[in-house]
Amino acid sequence: MAIDDLLDEHEQGERVRTWLKNNGAGLLGGIALGLALIFGWKWWGQHREQQAQAGYGDYAAAVKAIGGTDLRAAQDKVSALQKNGDSVYAQLAVLQLAQAQVKAKQPDAALATLKAMPADAAMKPYADLHAARLLNAAGKPEDAIKLLAAYDSSSALEVRGDALVLAGKQDQARETYLKALTSMDVASPQRRLVEVKLTNAGGTPPGSAESI
Repeated sequence: MAIDDLLDEHEQGERVRTWLKNNGAGLLGGIALGLALIFGWKWWGQHREQQAQAGYGDYAAAVKAIGGTDLRAAQDKVSALQKNGDSVYAQLAVLQLAQAQVKAKQPDAALATLKAMPADAAMKPYADLHAARLLNAAGKPEDAIKLLAAYDSSSALEVRGDALVLAGKQDQARETYLKALTSMDVASPQRRLVEVKLTNAGGTPPGSAESI
């Protein structure tokens, strides 16, 4: 190997050592940060898993209470579950408690339970749908109409149509039932029920002999 080559290698080595000396702290810091992120992410995953397990335990306790005879105690369990965060478990427990309250002939309590569902909860539309049915049954169709005003699913439109019929607004009811039918499968059993409701409201189901 030539002297010039040795000098080049020596110079390159010095450059590397100088660069490491000037940037070593930053390099080590970057490695440390990367390791911290890896371990931090792993810790966060374990933390979330532990929270989910704890949430399920509280949910199981609430479901057990809901299946009992003391619905006031069940309400306390569900409220405690909600205070720990708006989890899917808490939302499911709310719906199940409301169902149990309806079966126990406590419609007012069920309505209050459903209304306690947070506005941004994923299951809020289901809670409002059931609440609207209870309002119709309680003779408060105007409240049901307002509650479902922002929803356009077939189920929501059907219940809103029911409320409009109860409120004596037949024209709007027919229009609402027709909208509900547009998003229903032709083979759906629920479609036949809505068609009957539309007919009773003075309308004609699409595709029937009268509408041709």
